[in-house]
Amino acid sequence: MNVQLRVWRQKNAETEGRIETYEAHNINPNMSFLEMLDVVNEDLTKAGNEPIAFDHDCREGICGMCSCVINGEPHGPEYKVATCQTYMRSFEDGETITVEPFRAKAFPLIKDLIVDRTAFDRIVSAGGFISASTGSAPDGNAVPVPKQDSDLAMDAAACIGCGACVAACKNASAMLFVAAKVSHLNILPQGKPEKAKRALAMVEQMDKEGFGSCTVTGSCEAVCPKGISLNFIAKMNRDYFGAMLRSSK
Repeated sequence: MNVQLRVWRQKNAETEGRIETYEAHNINPNMSFLEMLDVVNEDLTKAGNEPIAFDHDCREGICGMCSCVINGEPHGPEYKVATCQTYMRSFEDGETITVEPFRAKAFPLIKDLIVDRTAFDRIVSAGGFISASTGSAPDGNAVPVPKQDSDLAMDAAACIGCGACVAACKNASAMLFVAAKVSHLNILPQGKPEKAKRALAMVEQMDKEGFGSCTVTGSCEAVCPKGISLNFIAKMNRDYFGAMLRSSK
């Protein structure tokens, strides 16, 4: 198949960006979107031109690095998949595909399709951990956890921190990401002692990073490659406001 690519090119955050057009010829429909970009970059390099800069690592939908907006949708047209799991058979032969970076004030552009998402790392550093010393690894059955709680915690922990929720939100809100990171620990017994402190610290850091407010449009859940539910935002809000009330006494 042959496709035309309209790709955002920008040397760095200080320079002006632009859309440039490239032709991708003889693309195997079973290639992933990133493999197609590899082919385009090989052709650009052979021609002595600057290859397209894009982020990637595992290419298995686990790391969350492969973040870009394809035809206006974070990660592309398929449901519950990352960019690296989007295959060229999802597009039509001869189609024009527009590829852009995630757009958010808290995700400053580095180059072309690559943005700096270390704001997420700082949010996790603020409270996304359990600080109690546990010694050696405890027996798996030493701390009873109801199955409903363990399943819910695992659903929240599935978040890969890709940032698609931010890119899709009209307010560039990080609430779904933060809610997942807060909830997967707050639900489990090991995370209960720091439940209030965690919610306050991570929400405060999120606000410091410049993310927008959540107006519950649901666009974040719609583009999340792991299908993280909006219910976690409601749960985090309960934890947060409960902690606020306790801290004000």
